[in-house]
Amino acid sequence: MTRIWNFSAGPAALPEEVLRQAQEELLDWHGAGCSVMEMSHRGKEFMSIIAQAEADLRELMGIPADYKVLFLQGGATQQFAQIPMNLLAGRSADYIVTGSWSKKALKEAQRIGTARCAATTEASSFTRLPAADEIKLDPFAAYLHLCTNETIHGVEIPAHRIAETGVPLVADMSSHILSAPVPVEKFGLIYAGAQKNIGPSGVTLVIIKQELLGMAPLTIPSVMDYAVMAENGSMLNTPPTYGIYIAGLVFQWLKRQGGLEGIAAVNAEKARILYSCIDDSAGFYRNPVDPDCRSRMNVPFTLANPELDAAFLAESKAAGLVSLKGHKSVGGMRASIYNAVSLQGVRVLVDFMNDFAKRNG
Repeated sequence: MTRIWNFSAGPAALPEEVLRQAQEELLDWHGAGCSVMEMSHRGKEFMSIIAQAEADLRELMGIPADYKVLFLQGGATQQFAQIPMNLLAGRSADYIVTGSWSKKALKEAQRIGTARCAATTEASSFTRLPAADEIKLDPFAAYLHLCTNETIHGVEIPAHRIAETGVPLVADMSSHILSAPVPVEKFGLIYAGAQKNIGPSGVTLVIIKQELLGMAPLTIPSVMDYAVMAENGSMLNTPPTYGIYIAGLVFQWLKRQGGLEGIAAVNAEKARILYSCIDDSAGFYRNPVDPDCRSRMNVPFTLANPELDAAFLAESKAAGLVSLKGHKSVGGMRASIYNAVSLQGVRVLVDFMNDFAKRNG
């Protein structure tokens, strides 16, 4: 069997090593005589799986002891509502809008309570970060929400650009979590859908500082209350057991790659060669994002002649390079080069792009 080079934005590529281990353990997990999909989530076997997954994640990210790790469901979209449900506490929250996902998060929060746009770069087509003088923060806000990597527009907020503001920072890290070290202690809450850099779709990761628990009104459903989920070890209801198992295998795979420092170096090189290909194409390809905030994970680009788009997609697919079509809201192309996309895969893509430009330029 020949595997494709998968550049999907999500659900995305998983490490082949992880898939092969899951295949080997599919029918009989560690002598249990059954699949992880078949075992009780309250049995000792699965309890050991989720405990190990949390321990490995804490080690990888350096999560302090005063933070809870929750394995939830509903994706980042559910978190757009769950966060204000838990943290607003009758106050207002600030949102910095740098792309489609932070815009959706703000819109959903406004359905729950008072949420204000502290800054937006929509007038610039979400191709840059707001300047300091464009950000109007409320010092009494319940929290400040950021999307630190916009999957569609390819805008990333570098860790060194994130300053403490005196209010809890809440970050949607769905499309670049685990791609590089993160100062967890800067944030009150970090959340991420799993289907990009953690594991299969169906798992949602929430990392929350303990002091933010217990603020939700009693009127919200128990399953939406972080404090209740934390008290029950993410098991108030049946969690996505198989997804958590795969996520745990991914965490172990990351440790074997040298942790987040090791994978960050590989990711930087992948991004470097892909952006160099685009920038050195004499205008045949173009990335619209300011260089100081280009995403290392999601690289949108356009062809100078959009009439070549169909040929680019057809020929790339024939070459085994799939899921390169850009999001419908922005068009063009997009290569998502998450952790599981190898350096070799990006080199194959760059070779194809150079050859396509040579033949059609």
